[in-house]
Amino acid sequence: MEDAIVQIQGLSKVFSKPTTTAIKNLDIAIPKGKMVGLIGPDGSGKTTLLRLIAGLLTPTNGAISVGGYDTMKDAEIIRYFIGYMPQKFGLYEDLTVQQNLNLYAALRNVVGEEREQAFEKLLEFTSLKPFTKRLAKNLSGGMKQKLGLGCALIKKPELLLLDEPSVGVDPLSRRDLWKMVEELLGDGITVIWSTAYLDEAEQCESAYLLKEGELVYSGDPKEFTVRAKGRVYSVTNIEGDRRELLFEISKNPDVLDGVIQGEDLRILLKEGAHPIEDVQMNLVPPRFEDAFIDSLGGSQGSVSKLAEKAPVVDRNGVAPIVAKDLTKIFGDYTAVDSINIEVKQGEVFGLLGPNGAGKTTTFKMLCGLLKPTHGTAHVFDLDLQSAPSAARSKIGYMAQKFSLYGNLSVKQNLDFFAGIYELENQKKKTAIEQMIETFGLEEYLGVSAETLPLGYKQRLSLACANMHHPPVLFLDEPTSGVDPLTRREFWNHINGLVRKGVTIMVTTHFMEEAEYCDRIALIYQGKMVKLDTPAALKKDAYSEKNPNPTLEDAFIHMIEEYDKK
Repeated sequence: MEDAIVQIQGLSKVFSKPTTTAIKNLDIAIPKGKMVGLIGPDGSGKTTLLRLIAGLLTPTNGAISVGGYDTMKDAEIIRYFIGYMPQKFGLYEDLTVQQNLNLYAALRNVVGEEREQAFEKLLEFTSLKPFTKRLAKNLSGGMKQKLGLGCALIKKPELLLLDEPSVGVDPLSRRDLWKMVEELLGDGITVIWSTAYLDEAEQCESAYLLKEGELVYSGDPKEFTVRAKGRVYSVTNIEGDRRELLFEISKNPDVLDGVIQGEDLRILLKEGAHPIEDVQMNLVPPRFEDAFIDSLGGSQGSVSKLAEKAPVVDRNGVAPIVAKDLTKIFGDYTAVDSINIEVKQGEVFGLLGPNGAGKTTTFKMLCGLLKPTHGTAHVFDLDLQSAPSAARSKIGYMAQKFSLYGNLSVKQNLDFFAGIYELENQKKKTAIEQMIETFGLEEYLGVSAETLPLGYKQRLSLACANMHHPPVLFLDEPTSGVDPLTRREFWNHINGLVRKGVTIMVTTHFMEEAEYCDRIALIYQGKMVKLDTPAALKKDAYSEKNPNPTLEDAFIHMIEEYDKK
């Protein structure tokens, strides 16, 4: 391709210890001035490919040229005209916003008037001008990503590599990031956007789908989506428990995928399969994610080994989670202001809100990790402050950021958390064996937790949180950044546990995932501004211009309406 900015020929990358082939015989030509989506499940090679293009890794076989330069011979030249935003926050958290910009300007040799003009433009572009003196570690998730993008753009690149830039970012900030990157296309910059969120891939001009290091599709996302046409259905007017119905439908060998969508179900059938009898199924347009799941052979159904081994929770009529006038004040700043919540047993309750809105602070008070300034939090009538040990024995907690011990092996983490939950002797041994089998951790037992692939880090976290089969689970963004297959695996476990009577409180920025909740509380500016079902929240966002609003539309609508008050 004559107008390609990136040419990849016969590319392979093999890592040792253990021997892993991350990229297999890849041939790709990426055109100039386009937005390109790089997608695939965990471990498909997306990050490896971006690092190879950036000249940060050496190919095992094959060649890559960027702007006509070879990444092995001319790596320093290439780094001069590309921008790279890594998956992990690559800034210096103990430096301010301005100090980070200063550092990256120095590294890119941007000086004098060029530097001042770049700072002025980027601070305006990222809306960070009021926050130049704030430490990077004190920024919200969305602001961190904007600063990371700003640093990658200190010197205008010809090629911008973004490795999952919207992970952990709320819908408002995600929309802002997308608009910012779209503006760059007007300047002739080529963007490669790696993502686990397939609605983003849908908006790209072309997409490259990787599976186990091999290219399985390249081209227009709309053309790829067509492969699922005529096979995607919405199951509506459900009587009874929609989770139970999903469990039953997923047993059907003609069903490739099934997810909860508010009050309804979304079902993907095999090619040539007929609609399922005895339920109301309406044909709906396919999405890129449907085609993605289809291309990978479907999801794994709805059977959860974790839930099968979990005991049934007694229904004694006591609310599992109760917050009364919950308030947290830091100095002169009120992070959470008089929140009242009562969660029913066997309910999936979602806490949503923009970055910095106070939902994580609320979450931490509800599970006893943070002491309220005022108000109380109870688990099964046990006060988390006056009876912390008894209350926490009924709780499983999975943190937003990987909170296990990275320098310990997988087996050592399992041993440690079994001890934390006071499991001993045969009970401890049985619990650990169950978690190893349930989450497929056998081959990783001797591997240090910090080196695990993201999907396995999340699996290990969920395993440790469930070691003692708690009746209440607190999950803080449990599937942030994982691919749709892993996300479905997690929700199979969650739905299965709920069927056993376990109560789940979850935070998420991924609105498709929020559809799985029974009720959602929207936290904004420290207050609970809305509490309702996903279907009711979407109904509130209805308009003639948008007669079929998504939950993301509803989220943004609620924030905008509150700001008008």
